[in-house]
Amino acid sequence: MRVASIHIYPVKGMRAVDLDRVKVETRGLAHDRRWLVVDRDGNFLTQRSHPQLATIVARPTPSGLSLSAGAEEIAVETPAGRGRRKIVIWETEVDAAIADGQSAAWMTALMGEPASLVYMDDAAARLKVGDWTAPAPVSFADGYPVLVVATASLAALNRDIEAHGGEAVPMRRFRPNIVIEHDQPWAEDKWRRLAIGGAVLELVKPCDRCIVTTTDQTSGARMGKEPLAALARLRRSTDPRINGVLFGVNAVPRVLGDVRVGDAVDIVDDPSRPAAYSHRQW
Repeated sequence: MRVASIHIYPVKGMRAVDLDRVKVETRGLAHDRRWLVVDRDGNFLTQRSHPQLATIVARPTPSGLSLSAGAEEIAVETPAGRGRRKIVIWETEVDAAIADGQSAAWMTALMGEPASLVYMDDAAARLKVGDWTAPAPVSFADGYPVLVVATASLAALNRDIEAHGGEAVPMRRFRPNIVIEHDQPWAEDKWRRLAIGGAVLELVKPCDRCIVTTTDQTSGARMGKEPLAALARLRRSTDPRINGVLFGVNAVPRVLGDVRVGDAVDIVDDPSRPAAYSHRQW
C-alpha cells in the first residue's frame, strides 16, 4: 500500500488543496480546516446548506490565506487573536479569532447573506468527545482530525453506481485527507493503526456520509442521488451509534510527523486491544 494523494481544506467547506507532502499535527493535517465561515449568529456554514462554498479556493500563505472565486481574489491575514467570537460547530462552542472586516465583506458578497471568517488559533480549543475514542483535539472538521479512504473502495462503489445506470463519482466528492492505494475494497474497515512516513494514525470510526457527496466540488452543483443511493445499497450502517451510510474511516494522530505522496503504508495492529468497531456490525 502507498499514499496515492493528500488533500487539505484550509477553510471548512471550500475546495480541496492537493499536496505532495504534509505534516500531521495533533488537530489533523497542517492547515486543514483551521478557518471557518460563520453566519451573523456565529453558526458554521458548510456545503450542506451552502454548496457554493465549493467554488471558492483557499490556499495557505505565510501570513494567512489567499481566497479566490473566479476573478475575485482577496488576501486574508491570520488574526492576532485580540478580537474573538464564540461560534458553534455541531455540539461544540469554540472561542475563535475573528478575521478582518474586509474578508467579511468579501464573504458576504459571495454568499449572498451576512458571513464572516473565523480562525482556530492556539487559544481556540476544541475536543472531540464520544464513544469511539478518548477525547481528541480536532480542528473545525466535522468529527475527527483525519479522514482516510482507499482507492479500491471507490472503485467498488463506482461499479455499483454504473451497474444501476449512474455515472461514476470522483474521489473529491468524499473530501478525504489521505487517499491510500489499495486493491481490496473496504479493507479499511479492518485497519486499526497505520504507519505512514513519520506518522501513525489510529482509525477509530467509520465515516457517515451526507448530501455533500452529491455536490460537484468545482461548480457547487448538486448532481443527483449518487453516491448516496449506492452507499445505501452497499454500506448502510447497522451500528446504533451511526445513523446513515458509510465511506472512509476517521482517524486520530498517535505519532506526529511528515507524510508524502508515495509513502508506504503499513498496517500496525495490536491484537491485544479490542477493535473499536467491526465491519460485521454495520
